[in-house]
Amino acid sequence: MNKIKYENTERETKLKRSETMATAAAKRRRLDDGKQIALIEGLPDHITEICLSLVCRPTLLAAVCTRWRRLVYSPEFPPFSSLYALFVDSSSNPNRRVDSAIRFMCFDPVSSKWDPLPPPPPELPLNRIIHRHPSYISFNLPIQCVSAAGKLVLIAGSNQELSPAISHPLIFDPVSSSWTSGPPIKSPRRWCATGACGGDIYIASGVSSQFSTTVAKSIEKLGLTDHNHNNWEKLREMRDLRFSREAIDAVGWSRKLLMVNVKGDAVKEGAIYDVVKDDWEVMPEEMVAGWRGPVAAMEEEKLYSVDERNGTVRIYDEEKREWGEVRVVDGGEEMLKGAQQATAVAGKLCVVTGGGRIVVVDVRAEPAKIWSVENPLGLEPVSVHVLPRMSRPDVS
Repeated sequence: MNKIKYENTERETKLKRSETMATAAAKRRRLDDGKQIALIEGLPDHITEICLSLVCRPTLLAAVCTRWRRLVYSPEFPPFSSLYALFVDSSSNPNRRVDSAIRFMCFDPVSSKWDPLPPPPPELPLNRIIHRHPSYISFNLPIQCVSAAGKLVLIAGSNQELSPAISHPLIFDPVSSSWTSGPPIKSPRRWCATGACGGDIYIASGVSSQFSTTVAKSIEKLGLTDHNHNNWEKLREMRDLRFSREAIDAVGWSRKLLMVNVKGDAVKEGAIYDVVKDDWEVMPEEMVAGWRGPVAAMEEEKLYSVDERNGTVRIYDEEKREWGEVRVVDGGEEMLKGAQQATAVAGKLCVVTGGGRIVVVDVRAEPAKIWSVENPLGLEPVSVHVLPRMSRPDVS
């Protein structure tokens, strides 16, 4: 019965999508100087769109003609993946106002250029968040955001008073190119662990305006795929306070969240949260040993690490409980030295290095290919994420 119900739902979804594409196709035809111009002569446009949606490289479609380029960016067309990044002004002075210091931008692989994300509404200001502070000369304050369920979510940061800057998560939907405010965080915090697993986002430990044992041991979850789930859910608290020392990435992997208590090459302790059992367990020493820099999980299945000291890339073998080295092209390890943050999608690692570069590693190639993405002028990256491209109705 469930199978029949699923097949009926899938059939209805495909039918609605086809009807939507047909309506959108008719509208796009009328945009071409009032003339009825087909995307492919002799085929109805909605059929053409279904055929073109099977092409894996949108750059090829966009290069054919203006109509096809407009189609690629339309909300009805399956969105291709793009690189999103949180930037700060590389020349920003900590003694002046920081209203414009935080920037979110998207790298469009079709046009090979960075586009700014639409600004959030006035009630969701980004200028509360700072990356540098006059009291800290050589230390940058963390800004924590995650990607989940096709959305970019800004969760934690500090303000000028060194208190939590965010009381509600700020959520960007690339398909609608719009920002919304999520439900209030029960205990706004900074210096916390943030991550995503299975379409849910998590926030754990950290410090509120003042240190609190309750906050330092707490963990909360917000579902982004369940529209009826409008509030943060409190989960089983952590076993100790070890994770309130730094801003930590909680890596979603095999229905679990993996986290270590400090960054860099220091001695670490790790913890694993089982999102199914709502329980905590100690991370095996063999797994902790590979945490020598940022770690990311490819589709939450394959676990990769980038050694920030020597730039080596490793992959975790769950059966052998050991890390194996990924061979990269000559000179690739030099480019990855100082790795600070990483994300993994579709066979590629996207890494932010301490030198302010964004480096991409194609781990499917043998040896792994590596190249860098040029930053927008005057900006340096804090974190990178891979999400669907933004809708661009203005493209011509």
